[in-house]
Formats: sequence, structure tokens, C-alpha cells
Amino acid sequence: MEQGKLYLCATPIGNLEDITYRVVRILGEVDLIAAEDTRHSIKLLNHFNIKTPMTSYHEFNKIEKAKVLVDKMLNGVNIALVTDAGTPGISDPGEELVRQAAAAGIEVTSLPGAVACVTALTISGLSTRRFAFEAFLPTDKKDRVRILESLVDETRTIVMYEAPHRLKKTLTLLEEYLGDRNIAICKELTKLHENAFRTTISKAIAHYDKNEPKGEFVLVIEGKSFSEIESENKAKLEEISIYEHYQQYIAKGLDSKEAMKVVAKERGISKRDVYAEVLENKE
Repeated sequence: MEQGKLYLCATPIGNLEDITYRVVRILGEVDLIAAEDTRHSIKLLNHFNIKTPMTSYHEFNKIEKAKVLVDKMLNGVNIALVTDAGTPGISDPGEELVRQAAAAGIEVTSLPGAVACVTALTISGLSTRRFAFEAFLPTDKKDRVRILESLVDETRTIVMYEAPHRLKKTLTLLEEYLGDRNIAICKELTKLHENAFRTTISKAIAHYDKNEPKGEFVLVIEGKSFSEIESENKAKLEEISIYEHYQQYIAKGLDSKEAMKVVAKERGISKRDVYAEVLENKE
């Protein structure tokens, strides 16, 4: 028996016209549609007169239900996966189904379409050449702090999602850890009242103190510049002596010669100057 196939079908994030002809065709041809919320997806299927049966696949049943769906595909059933909006597998339970399907040797293909993070990035007015997608910040405090600390020196544009009731808290945390960066706060993407609020983090906080956030948000945050990082590193080096700097690299396992070479390069001085300092402190 020929195995079935898993189709990751991107659905509109707002405007129904953004669905592709290919997605409409595949949703009508597969044997089963696995949907994050069948009550939500039935509206889309009815709009395009698609009669394919649906089954529920969501965050709370993703592991066990994935096993059931994989077994079906191994027995020849073709399945399309849809999320509430956007591309399956991006910050949603589809990631687990893809993992299990791939492990079972099932062919997985993605039908491109709408994705909120890229849509927001392209209208943000910030650099699009390099970006880091963080989805939603973790709800666990320790995990959230770890993520924010890892973003302090991030030079890529940062994209993340946020719900309205957490927006002000998240903006406050971003200012605390990243400083007052440029930011584009996007909502109602692809809809009639699509908006990209281009501002700074501090001004955004002031704005939402007076205006209650409504809708789902995509935050696009400017990365730190390389020149800023270099200036900060230089300032840190000025706080320690050449010998202390040298000792840091010795502690990391570098031999004396290599440590002196690295210190000289980072401080913009000659190896002879570093050697003199090391020699003086060893005497």
C-alpha cells in the first residue's frame, strides 16, 4: 500500500483572498484535514465550498493525536494540516506532527502562503536582510529572562508575537533589557485597518498607557548595531587592566602566547605592550 502524504496548508491571516489556488485544490483533494480549531476552519472551508472531513489537532492533543494521524498516513491517508491562520508549524502544534511524520518516513510538503511574522517584517520599515523570529515570549519567568538576555546583543531585526493583555508588560521588559530601540508594532495584518505603528519602545509604552491595546500584535524590533556593540565592548575593556584581560583568556584555556595575541587585537595595542604588562605583573 502506498503511504499517504502530509500537506502543510497556509491559510489567510485576515484577508480570505490571500489563500492560494493550490491550497484550495489540495484541501478539496485530501482525505482528511487536521485543523487547530475545527469551528474556526469550517468557516474557511464553507467559504470555498470544500467538503473534506476535518479532525481536531491542537496544542493539548498534539503528541497523541499526531501518532494517530501518522498511522493513518502510513495506511495511505492523505492529510492536510491547517492552523487558525497562517503557515502550520510556525509557532503552533504543527511542528510536532511534522516531526513525527518525518521520523516515520512520510513525505511532508509545505504549500506557501501567508505568515504574520514575514508580513509584519516587510512593512516595518526596519532592516529585512537578517532577522530573528522569537514567536511569543515564554510564560515561565526564568525562561523569559533567558530569552531576553540572549537578545541584548542581537544585531538582527527581532520579530515576536504578543497578545493585547500582555503587550504593555512585554514592551516594558523590552525597554529594560534592550534599551529604547526603534520598533514597529503591527496589527490587523492584511485586513482593512492594517496598521504598522512605527515608533520607539519608550514612546510605545507611553502610547499604550493611554490607549488600551486591542487585537493581536506582531512586534518588529531594531537589532543592535555592530558599532554600538564595539563601543560597549571597548568601554568594558577600559574597566579592567591589560593583565586582568590577559588572565581572563588564560582562565579559558588559551596558552600565554595566544592570550597575549587576542588581548592585543581586542585592545588595539601591540603584543609587545601586552607582554610588558604580563611580565611586570609576574615579577
